[in-house]
Order: sequence, then C-alpha cells, then structure tokens
Amino acid sequence: MTKQILIAGGGIGGLAAALACTQAGWPVQLLERAREFGEVGAGIQIGPNVVRILHRWGLEPALRQVAAFPDVLQVRSASSGAELGRLRLGERVRARYGAPYATIHRADIHQLLLKAVEQRADVKLHLGQWLESFVQEGDGVRVQTLDGLALQGEALVGADGLWSSVRQLLLEDAAPRVTGHLAYRAMVLQQDLPERLRSQQVTIWLGPDLHLVQYPVRCGRWLNVVGIVHGLVDGNLDDWDHDTNAQGLRAALTGTCSPLQDLIGAIDHWRLWALCDRPPMKGAHEQAKGRVALLGDAAHPMRPYMAQGAGMAIEDAACLQQVLIRPGLTMAQRLQAYAEQRWQRNAQVQARSIRNGQIFHARGFMRWARDLSMRLLGERVLDVPWLYRGPGA
Repeated sequence: MTKQILIAGGGIGGLAAALACTQAGWPVQLLERAREFGEVGAGIQIGPNVVRILHRWGLEPALRQVAAFPDVLQVRSASSGAELGRLRLGERVRARYGAPYATIHRADIHQLLLKAVEQRADVKLHLGQWLESFVQEGDGVRVQTLDGLALQGEALVGADGLWSSVRQLLLEDAAPRVTGHLAYRAMVLQQDLPERLRSQQVTIWLGPDLHLVQYPVRCGRWLNVVGIVHGLVDGNLDDWDHDTNAQGLRAALTGTCSPLQDLIGAIDHWRLWALCDRPPMKGAHEQAKGRVALLGDAAHPMRPYMAQGAGMAIEDAACLQQVLIRPGLTMAQRLQAYAEQRWQRNAQVQARSIRNGQIFHARGFMRWARDLSMRLLGERVLDVPWLYRGPGA
C-alpha cells in the first residue's frame, strides 16, 4: 500500500489536514468535489488557540496580510444599545495566550491554506472528484470516486463537511439536525458606510430570540455582519446558501435600537444560511474507526455561538499531525489516539455553543441574570481560558 494519506474535502479543514499531514512527513492525495477551489461565506473569528497553530505552520506573515486583529470585544443590548460587557483582546490576549485574536474572511483563510498546500510537492489535488466509496483493508484504504478515479493510501481523512459522504459510509447515522436558526450574513466596505457605523472591534448585539455580530475583516477594510434569528428556510437544505434581502432580518429587529437598525438598513446584499448541527459527540468512535478518521464539520458540526467551527477543524488537523509522527504505532492506533484526544474537547465546544445560543437569545429571568453577570464580572464572564489555552490546558 502506498505510503500516503487520502483526504476527502478541500475546504478549510481539508486543506489544514493536508498541510498538517505533509508537515508530519506523509504525502497527501486530496479529493475535492468542486471543479475549482472557492470558499463561500463571510467572516470567521479565530481565537488564539487557532492562531497559534497557524503560526506554528509558518503562516504568521500570510495571516497578517489578510486578517484584522481587533482590540476589543464588546457586548451590547440590541434593545437599548447599552454596553453590557467588554473583553480586551489585542495585546492582552497575545500576552495571556501566546497569540492574538483574529477576524478574517473565510475565503482569505482558505486561500492562505491553499497557497501553502500548493507549494508542497508532496500534495496532489484532484478537483471535480466526488468520493463514492471506500474499502478498508489490512494494509490501507482504497477509494473510488464517481468519475472512476481509484486511489489507495494508508488512511482516509473525511473532511468533507456537514453532509459528509465519508461519515455516512463510516457511521451510517442520521442526517444533520435542523436547529431552527437562520443566519443572515453580509460583507460591506467600511468606506461605503457612514462613519458612525464603521468599526474596528467585535460587537455582539443580544436580543430576545436573536443576536448580531459585527467585526472587521481584510485588515479592517471590510465589515462582516451576521444576524441570527429563529426560523426555518424553504427549499433543499443541501443548498443552504441563498441570496436574500434583509426583510426577514428587519422584521425580527423590530423594536431594537436605532444604531442597529441603521446598520442593517445600510447593507443591501445578504446571504441566508439555515443552520444545522449534530448533538455533541458521545465517543471516540464518532471521530475515527480503523484507518478512517473524520475531521471538522464531518465529525462535529456545531452552532456558531462560540465562533469555533473552523477553529476545531484546524485543531483536529494539528492533532492529526502529532499522531502521525508517533513511532511504533500502526495507522489504526494513530487514528485511535487522534480520536481519543479530540472527541471530548469537540463535544465540550459543541455543548457550550448550544448553551451560548440559549444565553444569547434569552428572555425573562435568564436575560436579566445574563446582563447582570456581564456588568458585574465583565471579562471573567467573557474570557474563555479553557478554550484559548488550547487542548490539554
């Protein structure tokens, strides 16, 4: 069997896995369904737990060229506009956790990883190839695509996202669940906004049954805005990215403060996502079996209320790198070690993301207690040391 790793999926998780495997000394063959690389979406936040990994992979200079590094995370009431709490980022986070807090467009981090992978002679990219089946054998894994491409390697990594083919073949479980939350996402040039609406910090607006997040991307030139409300989208969930206007979002924001309404009113073009996830992982068997491992959303799709979906995929890849350099183990033992190291942390982030969504969208007594705790405790509530220090901290 050829000494190489097969990877299904060329998104952020798949490219991170390819870079990690090659840095561990394992050549990679990567299958991507699309006929050309691209990344949909808007901005993402990457905490110091993730930025540290990118720095370790030699990507710090490239990251500085495309990301923004906000100094403050502020939480405000969507109803009154009043500040509820704030977390200092910038140098405070760098000093405490060894790396900064960054905000970045998904396409920019995808391109950053793609360029790093394309510079590796030990990576072969296969575009327009949809994995149809795989077979685990004593000495490796054999993969077949719908177009008839056959590959073999010592392991297969399923990084093919929420609707993962690898997961369905490996675990034969149910489809992802619909959360009942809709995400409106938009990007706007800051120079096109009135000056009072421009921002270089992360701001979270909390309201009953909704919240919005805004932050700079592309070195601060663009503002990313995400509004999440309760509701269901019509149509096929596989086609989860829709052009839309802000009518539904504006209706949900009725009664909110004027700065928030002004911001939404200043943005013309939006995209709409129906958010799906899976319950928190219950064991290592959901992350790897034999010579097949799952990574990122294929293993643990999560709600965006901790801003760690891409982050956990990159952490998965970094863990995969570490187990692949272990001597004296079979590939199945390496992947079992990977699964045992990752599943509990991923489950914790999944569970906390669900809980954060309930807190963000709270009504009544929970809303009152949330606001009071942020006012009294400030950074002690908003900081997340167990997350930002990284696995095993």
